[in-house]
Amino acid sequence: MIVQGKNVIRELLNSGKTINKLYVQNNLNDKVSNDLISLAKQKGVKIDFVPKVVLDRKSNHHQGFVCETTDFEYSTMEEILDSEQVGKRFLVILDGIEDPHNLGAIIRTCECAGVTGVIIPDRRACQVNDTVIKTSAGATTNIKIARVNNLNNLVLDLKKQDIWVYALELGGKNIYDTNLTGDIAIVVGSEGYGVSRLLKQNCDDVMSLMQKGKVNSLNASVAAGIAIYEALRQRC
Repeated sequence: MIVQGKNVIRELLNSGKTINKLYVQNNLNDKVSNDLISLAKQKGVKIDFVPKVVLDRKSNHHQGFVCETTDFEYSTMEEILDSEQVGKRFLVILDGIEDPHNLGAIIRTCECAGVTGVIIPDRRACQVNDTVIKTSAGATTNIKIARVNNLNNLVLDLKKQDIWVYALELGGKNIYDTNLTGDIAIVVGSEGYGVSRLLKQNCDDVMSLMQKGKVNSLNASVAAGIAIYEALRQRC
């Protein structure tokens, strides 16, 4: 996997993730670049100093730094549902998010808000790739992300574990009248279709964001961000 950008690569280095090789643009001499190069050397990462044109062929917006790393390692549901976190578990389930920029933005919000874990389907949805990692500003290294085969079965299982599952969708009750404390999961639907019908039926409740304008929906990552931070506000 190709990963680009100073902030993202710094997060990878600090997280201890395996970096096979780091490519650095020749003649960078600013403090941020020098500090990043020093960090890579401390971590024992192999560094190749190359002309800018070489990095341009590998990626866009690289900021002079590109690395090759192993494919993203997903967490298991067992790791996310750690029994020590009972009463404080805060999950975000993404139902068919297809745009890597939306996925990266949601993961970044989840990490900032202290979400316990993010769950995505392993088919018909965006997976964690270099664009997602870049858009998340490296947040993918600091939050558990799991893939599951069937979101409906997942929701039914979560409910058995006393985790209250809310679908974020039009036509529900006001999110500000919804209790988002304790063990919860918020389901965010796809950009085009929202939360699927059966998945919404399997949730404990449906909650909606207040809207005053004429456009009938928000971008998925924006809607997710509002809901996640309302939950954080209540939980604090």
